[in-house]
Amino acid sequence: MSSELSLEEVAKHNDPASCWLIIHGSVYDVTEFLTQHPGGSQTLLQSAGTDATSAYDSVHHPLLVSQHLTAIGTCPSSSLIKTSPPTTTPSPLSKPPLHSHLSTHDFTHTASLHLSPKAWSFASSAATDCITHTQLNPNVFSLITLRPRILRDVTACDISTTILGCRTEAPFFIAPMAMQRLFHLEGEREMSRGAAGAGLIQGVSTSSSFPLDEIIATAVEGQGHWLQLYVNKNREKTVTLLQEAVKLGYKAILVTVDAPVMGKREADERVLLDGTISSGTSGQKGQNDKRGGGIGRIMGQYVDASLRWEDLRWIKVAAGGLPVVVKGVQTAADVMEATRRGVEGVYLSNHGGRSLDTSPPAIMTLLEIHTTCPEVLGKVKIFVDGGVKRGTDIFKALCLGATGVGVGRPFLYALNYGKKGVEHLADILKDELQTTMRMCGVTKLSELHPGLLNTAAIDHLIPGGENHEWITWRRKEKSRL
Repeated sequence: MSSELSLEEVAKHNDPASCWLIIHGSVYDVTEFLTQHPGGSQTLLQSAGTDATSAYDSVHHPLLVSQHLTAIGTCPSSSLIKTSPPTTTPSPLSKPPLHSHLSTHDFTHTASLHLSPKAWSFASSAATDCITHTQLNPNVFSLITLRPRILRDVTACDISTTILGCRTEAPFFIAPMAMQRLFHLEGEREMSRGAAGAGLIQGVSTSSSFPLDEIIATAVEGQGHWLQLYVNKNREKTVTLLQEAVKLGYKAILVTVDAPVMGKREADERVLLDGTISSGTSGQKGQNDKRGGGIGRIMGQYVDASLRWEDLRWIKVAAGGLPVVVKGVQTAADVMEATRRGVEGVYLSNHGGRSLDTSPPAIMTLLEIHTTCPEVLGKVKIFVDGGVKRGTDIFKALCLGATGVGVGRPFLYALNYGKKGVEHLADILKDELQTTMRMCGVTKLSELHPGLLNTAAIDHLIPGGENHEWITWRRKEKSRL
């Protein structure tokens, strides 16, 4: 049995010769670990002889330290020791009350001021010049205008539905996002609690902070969780992960195909990590390197860049009958190929502009489907995300044939307020969607159709097929530049 140590005794061990840390009330002797720590010895020495819980929690899963080191004792009153805050601690300014947030924009503004610098740079960053993220994704929604119908009875409005076998209170879901402990100590677990309270489906990333079992352990009866799958270079690990997801009760698999390599997110690279960061799901660990501190790049090194269409076959087998959705499709040609491969759904997405800058918004790909292969809309479920900020955006996607709409960054920013923040944002979007439907004279999702929209402002931007419409030139195979 470990002994109880005093604050004074722990404080004596504050240098490279003898370095002790207090983490969650347990005392660890990390002296021999100093040279092995991936984040460097200085990261540990900054908290030597003190309570390092705050710095530890900002980047690590709570069970990580106990899995690798054995506590030498306990220190129950460790909170009395004053420690220097790490660079990832949130702003000391008090956050505005939750009820003052009236839109996704309010949550974004609050997050920009109160998240840690690293959390904000990770979430808000996008690929290279951020054109897809800041211009294309949001602007395409604003260029589609509504065509309201009047004098209809819109007293009652029902937006509940069933998607991939999951009952949900709304046709939008929480898109999968990585490393959510950067935004709340309970990370994906707290997001799951918020999703349960809001009656929404939650997407869970392979790069989650917590293991799959700990996330779904927070679920309530009937709650839906979908696993967003990054295929590991070690295929056996992916098969094991899929089998675990099936056993735990995850309801669908979203195979991510738009990130064979990670996009260049410069804002994320510029803000360095305090130490090592790790994923409880993938097991990947990482720290700063000569290129910077980009979490997406560092934590995505396990992703298999050799993934091919043929691999969907073994993925479907390993998924044990769960619906398989291909996530990150950006052309109608690939939608047709995915449909031929027998997947249950196609997820139109440019990864929130985080993979390849100037890639097309999902709505433009959806319009391309209507132009070139409308027949697939009756064969597979269509999901979209990217730039969704308002209930009107959700409405427009649904009118164009989307089965469900993913909302990403706004829910990540709402997680800054925990479960209540997630629920509050969900209520805002539900209200905006219902208001839009009523204003357009419809009260059921089955009544939504393209005639309620005017897409003329962007119709000329939609490709008419796989090839360029009038340029026929091709580079010869053996030609030199």
